[in-house]
Amino acid sequence: MSRSSTDFNAHRILYEDNHLIVVNKQAGELVQGDKTGDDTLADKVKDFIKARDNKPGNVYLGIPHRIDRPVSGIVIYTKTSKGLSRMSDLFRRKDIEKTYWAVVEGSPSKPHQRLTGWMIKNEKQNKSYVHSTEAANRKFAALSYKLLAQSDHYSLLEVALETGRHHQIRAQLSDAGCIIKGDLKYGAKRSNPDGSIHLHARRVRFQHPVKDEELEITAPCTADNLWQFFEETQL
Repeated sequence: MSRSSTDFNAHRILYEDNHLIVVNKQAGELVQGDKTGDDTLADKVKDFIKARDNKPGNVYLGIPHRIDRPVSGIVIYTKTSKGLSRMSDLFRRKDIEKTYWAVVEGSPSKPHQRLTGWMIKNEKQNKSYVHSTEAANRKFAALSYKLLAQSDHYSLLEVALETGRHHQIRAQLSDAGCIIKGDLKYGAKRSNPDGSIHLHARRVRFQHPVKDEELEITAPCTADNLWQFFEETQL
C-alpha cells in the first residue's frame, strides 16, 4: 500500500456500522481525488478497512459529500451502495443538521446572527462572493452563528449551516467581518503554518439511512493549542 498505517487509525473513526463509516478529517486531507493527484482520505480509509478486515478484494467506499481541504472535522463515507444512495438523498433534501466551529479574528459585531445573501463562485479564483441582491447566476445562502467563547485575540463561533454553497461559511463570515483564522483567501491577516484554516465540521445529526435510529456525531478538535483552548471552554 502506498499510504502508511500512521496516516489513518481507529481513533479517527467516530461511528461505524455495516453501511456507514464516519471519520474525523485532518486539515489538509482531500475527501476525494482532485487534479493534484495527492493521496486522499478516502484511500486511507479503504486501506485501513482492507487491512483490518483482511479483505482480499477491493473495498467499496461511497462519497456522499465533501468538505474543503483546509477544513477539519466530520466526513461521512458509506460502505454500501444502498447507504450511498440514501445518504446522498439526505444531503440533497438538506435533512442533515450540520454544525461547524469557526475561530475568527477579533470579536463579532453581534453575539448571534443569521446571515443571508446571494452567492456566486468565481471559477478562476476558486473563491465565492456574497451579494445582497438576487440575480440569475447567484444562489441563496443562509447560516446562523452564535458566540461561544473568546480569547485575547480570537472568538469561537458555532455555525449552523442552512444551505451548502461553495465556501459558504468562509465567505459569509468574512462578509460579516468575522474572518476565519488562517483563511488568507477571505481576508485573514496571516496564514496558519500548516496551511489549515480554523474551521471544523463539529457535529452532525441525521436519521440513519437504513436503520430506524437518529444519529448525533461530534468530532473532537485537533491538538492545535488554540483549538484545544476553545474546546476546553465548552466542557
